[in-house]
Formats: sequence, C-alpha cells, structure tokens
Amino acid sequence: MVNNILIIEDDPAIREGVRILMEGENFHVEEAVNGFEGLKKLSDATHLIILDVMMPGISGYKTCEEIRKRSNVPVLFLTAKDQESDKLLGLMSGGDDYLVKPFSYAELFVRVKALLRRHLIYDKAGEKVEPKKYDEWIEAKNIRINTQNNCIYVNGIEISLTEKEYSILLLFMKNPGKIFSVQNLYESVWEVPYLYSSGNTVMVHIRRLRKKIEEDPQNPKLIVSVWGKGYRFEKDK
Repeated sequence: MVNNILIIEDDPAIREGVRILMEGENFHVEEAVNGFEGLKKLSDATHLIILDVMMPGISGYKTCEEIRKRSNVPVLFLTAKDQESDKLLGLMSGGDDYLVKPFSYAELFVRVKALLRRHLIYDKAGEKVEPKKYDEWIEAKNIRINTQNNCIYVNGIEISLTEKEYSILLLFMKNPGKIFSVQNLYESVWEVPYLYSSGNTVMVHIRRLRKKIEEDPQNPKLIVSVWGKGYRFEKDK
C-alpha cells in the first residue's frame, strides 16, 4: 500500500525538497501552500501530514486544531522556532512530533517512518479495514482496547485517540504497574533517540491522554506520576 503524505508549507523550496525525498521512497505526496488549502485536501486517505507553523492566513497551530476535529492522522510540525514554549504549543494543538528548521532530510525521513509505523491500517480506498475474526482485547480498570482495530473504550464509551496517544496507552496497559522513565516512553513510542527537549513532548502527550481517559485529569488514578522516575499505569487492586 502506498502511503499518502500531505505537506502544508508556504515555502516552495521546502515543499519541493520534501516531495522529492518522499517520492523517492515511494510515497505519494500532495502539496498545499497554506492551512486553508491543506484542510480542503485532507481526506480519509491521508496517512500523515507535514505541517509548517508560520504561514499566512491561518497558523499551523490553528490548522492542526481544525485537523483534530476531523482526523487523528499523525501530524509532524516544521517550525523555525526553537523555544520550548513554541514546541509545546504545537504539541498541545494536537501535533505528534516536530522538527526545527533547518533540518536534515535524513532526520525528516526517520521521523516520518516512525510516525507511520504505528499509524492505523487503511485499505486502498482509505477506509478502515474490518476487524480480524479473532479480536484481541486488553482490559484494565475501566478501559478496554481492541488491538486488532485500534478501538478504545472508557466506561463502555468509545473514545478517539491520536496515534501517539494510542501507542502510549497500549504500552502502559500491556505493562501495568511498570514504571516507564520519560526517556523509555519516548524511545519506545517515537522510536527515535531521546533528546533533552523530548521530555516536553512526552509530558504534553501524557496530559492530553489523561484528559481523555481520567475522571479527574488533575488527580489521575490511571496514569500516575512516580516522582523522579517517570509514569506507570496502576494495576487493578
């Protein structure tokens, strides 16, 4: 299956460079010059979005927020800003990862492959495939995950998670009670080497995940912080 990548970037040189790189690796690439055009081109067949932060008309942050109203497709931010606050804004708006300009195309390709590796499986028409005959369920506390079709239920109600949120929750639920350091979480889920700034990426995704699965996100009972060590998913009592 050919993966479809949508790049939303107002710099034609960057768009061309990304397109040449990705097409050379047998990806199909669509281009959009701003957020408005990108939102029009977003479809169920889009497997990943590469999104610039600073664009005329509508920012990458706002574009990502609109994308999240319609899709959980992985979003990789490209940003010229290297301040931690700017990176956190991107993650809090729904992004999965980010690269700071200027970046190497080798690093971009590694990030894209890592994001796609854990993305939901789609058929050629861009629709979710039917669950396999023998479903595999993981249950803990009030959460049930079907690992064959990536469905998540909290208190019997299906919820929507991004690709990274799903991967983090699945890792926790497969290893209840185990303490994961921030570095261990990042390298297990993002599948790239941990950097100093990666800790904020993990923190934002944990915060977003708690908002979706915890009864009281400010007083979490499922994903708990272990001060000085990391996080763990509480075992059933």
